[in-house]
Amino acid sequence: MKVLVVGGGGREHAIVWKLSQSKRNLTLFCAPGNAGIASIATCVPIRATDLEGMLAFVKKESIDLVFVAPDDPLALGMVNIMQDAGVKAFGPSKEAAVIEASKSFSKNLMEKYNIPTAKYQVFTNDNEAFRYIDQMLTAPIVIKADGLALGKGVIIADTKDEAKIAVRQMLSDGAFGNAGKTVVIEKFLTGKELTVLAFTDGKTVVPMMNSRDHKKALDSDKGLNTGGMGAICPGENLSKETTDLLLQTIFIPTIKAMELEGRPFVGVIYFGLMLTSDGPKVIEYNARFGDPETQAILPLLETDLMDIIDAVLDGRLDELDIVWKNASSCCVVMASGGYPGKCETGFPIEGLDKPDCYVFHAGTVFSDDKEKKVLTNGGRVLGVTAVSENLSDAIDIAYENVKKICFKNAHYRNDIGRTS
Repeated sequence: MKVLVVGGGGREHAIVWKLSQSKRNLTLFCAPGNAGIASIATCVPIRATDLEGMLAFVKKESIDLVFVAPDDPLALGMVNIMQDAGVKAFGPSKEAAVIEASKSFSKNLMEKYNIPTAKYQVFTNDNEAFRYIDQMLTAPIVIKADGLALGKGVIIADTKDEAKIAVRQMLSDGAFGNAGKTVVIEKFLTGKELTVLAFTDGKTVVPMMNSRDHKKALDSDKGLNTGGMGAICPGENLSKETTDLLLQTIFIPTIKAMELEGRPFVGVIYFGLMLTSDGPKVIEYNARFGDPETQAILPLLETDLMDIIDAVLDGRLDELDIVWKNASSCCVVMASGGYPGKCETGFPIEGLDKPDCYVFHAGTVFSDDKEKKVLTNGGRVLGVTAVSENLSDAIDIAYENVKKICFKNAHYRNDIGRTS
């Protein structure tokens, strides 16, 4: 069976790695892939957003299954074009992926179906947004670009003046391009942040082990928002009562709402949650595996990922018992200096052969010379992931192995899993 995974980051490396453990006889491809993925799959130099190029490759190689992992190709409708061509594809349709591609859509969906979330308003005009900010009783205030912005389109403003500056940067100055032409302004929620990914076939929802991402660039949750600087799994020891509450008030209602809207969601859905004093609320949805949560979660999955994919695509997820290890994990992201801003790349990475844990490549590439050295090639470079019986040990092991790897201007947080 030939399987193509679309994407080239740490999430995709973890997915390809997990698929390589399948009991099936799989031939794995990844487009565009990276230097780490190249050791377990054939990397194909096609951009993840090149829908026509990807379809042409799929036809040429007679690919049996396409796993669309990143947000952009999902939002563009890659699953649709594959299915229209008679190719099995894992991931939501373009119509369903809008739950991530448009924050105003997702907020309106939650309001319509009484799914708990923060109070909000949507704006396309500076002055109207400013008036709303003036009417808000307290700061901090959350400003979100409506569209996809590489996980960086959220500004938490500590004052009303800062909120207005963020609005102006998005709506007037084009800080996030088309993604910021509409903004969502919402009340700041307090509590513990938590991520729950779930498999769904459009009817049944099966949550994975919960996790906690660390979005800020610097220790103690300081600095700019990033795509994620690390993750732990589990993020929280949830009671059965809380787990049932999440299922009945958020997870199941969301999937039912999408079905009622004529946008059935099939694939992996990401619930970004805040555990507030008034109960759990949705911060955001994603339409795919999270990054870096995937690097922490998949090492704990015992069930064959291909069995889950088949059950999702065949609409029989309710028949499958998904099994997890009784363990914990920690993923520490090693990034290029300057990330999430401008950063230099192309530096050799030393020590990749030393770690005794999982090292998922995110932004890496081989050098052009005969030595084929692994070089940095992005903001987030590696996800160093350790698994242990308890979380404290997993965190310690991850950091012990981070110290074995080096590249120029390497940056990482020192408190992943040690701060909520």
